[in-house]
Amino acid sequence: MVSRVRVWLNRTYAENVFFMDQLRRNPAGRPVEIHATHGDPDSPVLAAADIAEPEPEGLSPAAYVEYALTRCERLGIDVFVPRLHQSAIVGHRADFEAVGTALLAPPPEAVAVFLDKAIAYEAVQAIGVPVPPWWRVRSADELLAAVEELEGNGHRACFKPASGAGGVGFRVITRDPFSLAQLSGFPGPNVPLGLALDAVREAGEPVDWLVMPRLEQPEVSVDCLTGPDNRIRLAVGRTKNGRRRGFTLHEQWLEPARRIAEGFGLHHLSNIQFRMFGDRPVLMDVNTRAAGGLHQLSLCGVNAPWAAVRLALGDDPGEMTPPFLGPDYSVVPGPRPLLPVMLPQPRDEVPASALGAETTRAALGGVPAPAVPAEARTATGARP
Repeated sequence: MVSRVRVWLNRTYAENVFFMDQLRRNPAGRPVEIHATHGDPDSPVLAAADIAEPEPEGLSPAAYVEYALTRCERLGIDVFVPRLHQSAIVGHRADFEAVGTALLAPPPEAVAVFLDKAIAYEAVQAIGVPVPPWWRVRSADELLAAVEELEGNGHRACFKPASGAGGVGFRVITRDPFSLAQLSGFPGPNVPLGLALDAVREAGEPVDWLVMPRLEQPEVSVDCLTGPDNRIRLAVGRTKNGRRRGFTLHEQWLEPARRIAEGFGLHHLSNIQFRMFGDRPVLMDVNTRAAGGLHQLSLCGVNAPWAAVRLALGDDPGEMTPPFLGPDYSVVPGPRPLLPVMLPQPRDEVPASALGAETTRAALGGVPAPAVPAEARTATGARP
């Protein structure tokens, strides 16, 4: 009888309900028990999991590692996919292996390089991967100098935090004064230079931003699966141009992504993003984790989450090439079931049967999620 694989995803993006779906639909037909923890009780990943549990709040990275080790040993987790506190967790790979858990994450040296975008840009530039011009700024004067130099060369300036994930903190600098136009329609990324300078001056502490030119579309996110031997098993580019999405295997995107993934040992799943600066692709960002949109590779006949779990367990899938490239598509939101809301009740009004069930759940370390109809798992989620 084929053994069940227990996979745990901690505080991950809502889109990873599709990562979980693909693990269940693995081509080997192997049973998978999915665990999920999250700080938001209404996160759809909790409802999609077989065993759901709230994340403990207020733990330091070191204390979180202890919590994770205890949980993995207690529940027999085979593969742990860490997002929260990834950099602390990967430093204890041997401790997780000692309790029988494989980490689906790169080694600590690789994660450390890409925690800071300025260090990352310097590192990838050193191996020949082109990056946009950039300035690290910590004061209003440095921000103004960088913006003026970019604008003097005919570019539109933008900034983002030197450390961070996704588009959090990304803004585009404009010289237009703040007016009613900024209060009409939907909020956008544009911020008047004067307001940004005033905010930095009044902050009372330095900022840590990267200022660079606004890069042009298309944006290409290359999803990579890399083995512990630093060799790529899978690399597929997902193109984004406005609403239109598609796929590419063109070497102008894949070659620099391979160079980064293999050169820095980005084992298991990573996502490497490029945009255009003039007429050439340049690096935009490197994620040392699976992208939220990884499941979209299923349109190319590829189950990347399952291939990654196989690799983590020592079952090498070998080099993988999509059997075909899927059609262009668009991403739209859709409904996902959530766990029922549990309203507090006076203890003497709680039925004895319910108390017994709660005691059992506490002993298991989680709340079993209700079954989700297959048709409800087809819509694309949004980040929490």
